[in-house]
Amino acid sequence: MIKTLSTIFTITMLATAAQASEIGTYLRDDVEPITARVENGLLYCTRVSDGFELCNGMSKQDDGSWHGEKLKNPDMPAFMKFTGTISFDESQMVLRGCTMKGKVCKSQTWPEQQ
Repeated sequence: MIKTLSTIFTITMLATAAQASEIGTYLRDDVEPITARVENGLLYCTRVSDGFELCNGMSKQDDGSWHGEKLKNPDMPAFMKFTGTISFDESQMVLRGCTMKGKVCKSQTWPEQQ
């Protein structure tokens, strides 16, 4: 029984690792590490300190950027969600999020953690 559970756990971990690939770790406000990864074809951006999820499964676009309607800002109330786009280049992550049907937008650029 224990060997069976161990085998199932190992297979599950290998399958999860095969489906997820890390893009990199970026510094929100130049100090707060956020890990960006693709899992099952969707982008997730997770704050390292507590697991807060910012991207919530964004879809890849034809131009290589990522788009989603469930972006969250850890500094805002939990019920607030934003529509946004994230793109990456060699050394940074660029975010643009909007609320109120695109009337209020904000952009941020986070450098990759070295």
